[in-house]
Amino acid sequence: MSTAVSPAGKITTAAGAVPPPAVRHSLVEDVLGILTGTFAASLGLFLLKSSAAVTGGTAGLALLLSYTVPLPFGVIFFAVNLPFFGLAIWKKGWNFALRTGAAIALVSVMASLHPAALGPLHIDPLYGVLGGNLLAGVGLLILFRHKSSLGGFNILALLLQEKLKWRAGYVQMVLDVAIVLAALALVPPLMVLLSAAGATLLNLILALNHRPGRYLGK
Repeated sequence: MSTAVSPAGKITTAAGAVPPPAVRHSLVEDVLGILTGTFAASLGLFLLKSSAAVTGGTAGLALLLSYTVPLPFGVIFFAVNLPFFGLAIWKKGWNFALRTGAAIALVSVMASLHPAALGPLHIDPLYGVLGGNLLAGVGLLILFRHKSSLGGFNILALLLQEKLKWRAGYVQMVLDVAIVLAALALVPPLMVLLSAAGATLLNLILALNHRPGRYLGK
C-alpha cells in the first residue's frame, strides 16, 4: 500500500488521510505546564480581587466569600473545592484528581504570594476584570491540556464534554453566569454586569481553544 506524508503531518494511504498519533506530554512538560497554568490563573484572580469583582465557578464563589469572611482567599478557595475531589476521583481517576489537587493547592499558595510581592493594587475595574479573566482563562486552558483543572465546575464541564460532546467552555459559561448573578447580593449591579462580561470572555477562551479532537497532546 502506498503512503505519503502531507505538510500538515498527516499520513495519506489508499484508504485516505490518517491523523498523526498523539504525542504524550513528558513529566517535565506536565510539571512546567501546571506551574505555568496555576501562576497565570492565580494572577488573574488577584487582579479580580483587587478590582472588587467576581467571576464564575468555585473561584467566583471563593471571591464572594472572601468579601464577607475574614479569611485569606487562598484558604477559602481550597476549602470550597474540597467537596469536588470525590467527583474527580470517581469520574476522572486518581491521576486527574491528584493533578487537580496540586493545581488547587498551588493557586491557593500563589494567591497569598501576589499581594505580598505586588502590594495592594488600585486599578481600573474594566482593566482588572477583563485582564483578570483573560489570565484565568489562559491558565485554565493550560491546565486542561495537562490533564488537570482547578476543580469545581471545571471537572463537571470536562465530564460533560467527554460524555456528551458539549464544549467545556460553553457549559462552564452557563454555570459561571449563574454564580455572577448571585453576586448581586454583595456587589454593586454595575460591577456584576462587568463581571458577567469578564466571565463570558474567560469561557469564550476555553470554548474556542479547547475543543474535542483539536488538541492531540496527552
